[in-house]
Amino acid sequence: MTIAIILGTRPEIIKMAPIIRECERRALDYFVLHTGQHYSHQMDSIFFEQLELPAARYNLDVGSASHAEQTGRIMAGVEKVLMDERPEVVLVQGDTNTVLAGALAASKLHIKVGHVEAGLRSYDRTMPEEINRVVADHISDYLFAPTGNSQENLRKEGIVDEKIHVTGNTIVDSVYQNLEIARRKVNVLADLGLEPKEYFLVTAHRQENVDSRERLREILKGLELVSREFKLPVVFPVHPRTRKMAAEFGFEFDGIRAIEPLGFLEFLQPSSSCVGALGTQRAA
Repeated sequence: MTIAIILGTRPEIIKMAPIIRECERRALDYFVLHTGQHYSHQMDSIFFEQLELPAARYNLDVGSASHAEQTGRIMAGVEKVLMDERPEVVLVQGDTNTVLAGALAASKLHIKVGHVEAGLRSYDRTMPEEINRVVADHISDYLFAPTGNSQENLRKEGIVDEKIHVTGNTIVDSVYQNLEIARRKVNVLADLGLEPKEYFLVTAHRQENVDSRERLREILKGLELVSREFKLPVVFPVHPRTRKMAAEFGFEFDGIRAIEPLGFLEFLQPSSSCVGALGTQRAA
């Protein structure tokens, strides 16, 4: 059996890393197709090297575009590769345009589709990600749900139990595996002058949160209150989008230690040693 692993963003690389490593361990016949949805081939080549993963066999380099244009480009590129390679199964992960396009292209070629992290729902159709994951779930042959709740979401939508497999979330495996790599390669706590269990760590970058003046104001206000209440620094690696919107709204990072964004390996170390990690992603 030949397996095609289709991914296109850094979060997908992170969450698919344990599956790639397991394919390697079992000496399975597989290949990675990278759509290049968000990042340049050069940047992602470095990322694969950092995580000690084999390089992708294919890279479409589709880049950024509108949702429709980007999805169309990915579908056309994926279809061509799948017609050449003819894998028995295609694996996609999550809720991106790559997932939607990869699942659609495979399904139309009558190739089995496995959706990793199936069944997540926000029940908010204004989110492009919600549309992507719902469509991917309903055209997939194997739905790998991370939790029992995800399984129930799929059942409620009429997907039969035979297709659903509760597996846990690969991000857990990825964190443990890559934390070992991080400990060998970086020492962020020393670089930032932090002591274990003496700081909070926060992330915030979702469009729904940081593009809203009211939500972003409340997030920053809440972080300031946390720092004041516990008398510990709140370390905030600020995503470029978040910094841009805070500047546009005229907000300051009062009482918050705002630093430059950290890479995945760099972020793992402080997140494993903080008092608490504060995230602002919407529930799904």
